Amino acid sequence: MATNHFPTEQLLPVRELLSTPKNILITTHHRPDGDAMGSSLGMYGYLKAKGHRVTVVVPSDYPDFLHWLPWHADVHIFNHQDTALVDEILNADVLCCLDFNWMSRIESMEQVVRKSTGTKILIDHHLDPEAAFDHVFSYTDACATAELVYEFIDGLGDRALITPAMADCLYCGIMTDTNSFRYSSMKASTHRIIASLMESGAVNHLIHEQVYDNFSENRLRLLGYILKDKLTVLHDLNTAYIAMSSAELDMFNFKTGDTEGIVNYALSINGIRFAVFFIERDGMVKISFRSKGEFSVKDFSSSYFEGGGHRNASGGRSLLSLEETVNRFLSIVPKYKSKLTY
Repeated sequence: MATNHFPTEQLLPVRELLSTPKNILITTHHRPDGDAMGSSLGMYGYLKAKGHRVTVVVPSDYPDFLHWLPWHADVHIFNHQDTALVDEILNADVLCCLDFNWMSRIESMEQVVRKSTGTKILIDHHLDPEAAFDHVFSYTDACATAELVYEFIDGLGDRALITPAMADCLYCGIMTDTNSFRYSSMKASTHRIIASLMESGAVNHLIHEQVYDNFSENRLRLLGYILKDKLTVLHDLNTAYIAMSSAELDMFNFKTGDTEGIVNYALSINGIRFAVFFIERDGMVKISFRSKGEFSVKDFSSSYFEGGGHRNASGGRSLLSLEETVNRFLSIVPKYKSKLTY
């Protein structure tokens, strides 16, 4: 299978860089999701198989339903007080930066990674990457960074090295970032990659069960509460939103990942083209935007809520209170009525 995004000439300097054993650091964005961890751990398995010394360090914890991933036990959560971990980053020969386009996305790790003199390789599918990387493999038409990691491995001529554990990681990354293969970013070539991963040992139904059929009781009760009491539908704007306070989250012993994918329930309502989830957390309001069709939530989030991402899936934030943030949103969205109700 020919690689789609990694021409041989572009890979030559990276091939040379990785031709001898290196100390390699892999990192990804704050609050890693399935694609972030799947691509990171898939790359981890590959680089270890090539004889490199590899460390995975992430800026924060990640959902329990991803802890089944191969090599989860090898992942380090960054802590400024862990001087050995800081030294590991500063002294890395190579830093693989996966699934983020701006250093600010790694939050607490940003300054340490910037100070590191190691060669920085970016593999990502978000728009407008920062000019902070030595080798940039940024392709916005890719459905997931895990897809790009597969093509990276394939482009280096090492597809045969993909083990069942690596295949599980990459399959998980693609599956979660496409909402179980339903987004328009899924192409025929991506389905061929999925088939290849299954041929390499990925067990598709078990991966799906681990991610989607692995709720805690609290998480399921939280979902029920949100759908019953917190969902607001603006029928005249084909828009739906959910707003959750930190006090409400505490009622259900909230853990990282418990609200993963909930915004998609709002988008699943017949006729809804724009869905938003506001969540009060970590001293700010974090926002998930989703849309159908041509309405760009990337443009909306970047214009009003310090956000970015993809046309139909983006994030943002607000330093206002939850109530003020929602009221601001409600004052803005009517301006887009013609784009949402065509």
